[in-house]
Amino acid sequence: MINGIINVYKERGYTSHDVVAKLRGILHQKKIGHTGTLDPEAEGVLPVCLGKATRVCDMLTEKDKVYETVLLLGQKTDTQDTTGTVLDTREVLCTKEQVEAAVKSFVGTYAQIPPMYSALKVNGKKLCDLARAGVEVERKPREVTIFSIDIEEISLPRVKMNVHCSKGTYIRTLCQDIGDKLGCGGCMESLLRTKVAQFTLEDSLRLNEIEKRVQELRQGTESELTTELLEEIVTRTDAVFEGYPKLSAKNGFEKMLYNGNAMQPEWLDGWKDSLQEKKIRLYDQQERFIGIYQYSSKSRDIRPIKIFME
Repeated sequence: MINGIINVYKERGYTSHDVVAKLRGILHQKKIGHTGTLDPEAEGVLPVCLGKATRVCDMLTEKDKVYETVLLLGQKTDTQDTTGTVLDTREVLCTKEQVEAAVKSFVGTYAQIPPMYSALKVNGKKLCDLARAGVEVERKPREVTIFSIDIEEISLPRVKMNVHCSKGTYIRTLCQDIGDKLGCGGCMESLLRTKVAQFTLEDSLRLNEIEKRVQELRQGTESELTTELLEEIVTRTDAVFEGYPKLSAKNGFEKMLYNGNAMQPEWLDGWKDSLQEKKIRLYDQQERFIGIYQYSSKSRDIRPIKIFME
């Protein structure tokens, strides 16, 4: 089984589910999952987890993201982007200075109402399914954080900008909210995700590039593909957690580690009291990644948060 993460460039027209299905066919492996939905018309970075790395999917979904988007002012749609039905059109009378001020006012934390055309569920039903059936339900605002918005170009009625935001942020909702603040309405014309955690657009691979590389590796061999063979395109699972301190179990205590037990600090090489409540990456003496652990000052031991070794 291949374990790790592939930084896929999701192309326009594909759903995130399509990407996973295509990779299952390319890699001949069922255990694959994506790390957060990108709309079919959106493009860009979509980290896809393979094998044991599927356990990190939810952790990557929690990471902040960077997008390049084009806001189209003067038009509101039911989907909050240009693929939807136009609900209202207005003349754009605002100045570039007013646009810039409105855009910048959204930097920080604000309460965003999720769009009806989204995968969020209400009473077990996806909002997008309800929207397609003509049903609109009340959605509670959710706090999201816009870390920064860099305006690349203002060519009214269009505004091109880069947005660095927290998990759960809907860029098309942000576009509509900016348009509403300007009084002319707005929707998202295009969306390109350029970064998720440490995965960047520059290092992403299109599906045809992945398929070509896999076919080259398969030529002349009947053996199964391995993580090692695909190291050029597959990122190690533990690379996602490189910001966490790294510790290893001492000889004689690895059995406790393999059984998923809580570990005492003195059983680990390199333990420092100054780590306190921080999360750590834990390995065995053979440098095999075991999982993410966290020290508990209450119980004075190090407990597993998520195990990646079977």
